[in-house]
Amino acid sequence: MTHKKLNLPTKTCAACQRPFAWRKKWERDWENVKFCSDRCRREGAKG
Repeated sequence: MTHKKLNLPTKTCAACQRPFAWRKKWERDWENVKFCSDRCRREGAKG
């Protein structure tokens, strides 16, 4: 890998309140990402 993963932006998950880091698959939609995983997304939609 040619770059280090030290300076990735982070957010706090709306469901579990844990911090999570930017991922390549969220590159286009990072502003709208609220949950760290599909499980948290399902739990957050219920509550």
